Amino acid sequence: MTKLLEEAFAAASRLSPSDQDALAAAILAEMQAEPRWQSGFARSGEVLSKLAREAVEEYRAGKTEPLDPNTP
Repeated sequence: MTKLLEEAFAAASRLSPSDQDALAAAILAEMQAEPRWQSGFARSGEVLSKLAREAVEEYRAGKTEPLDPNTP
């Protein structure tokens, strides 16, 4: 176990039992979701490439405009 994880567990051990359970549930849910995220990203490569090509084509055709972060 890493030092940082040991520190996190030590801090968590000072929480109330209900807060410890909530934290544990969140950690377990995150760990279970990770493989789904990895799988989803692995399958999305071709779709993302297609979207990128379309965006470049629209830019070259003058169909885009600069993004102004100060405009709502």
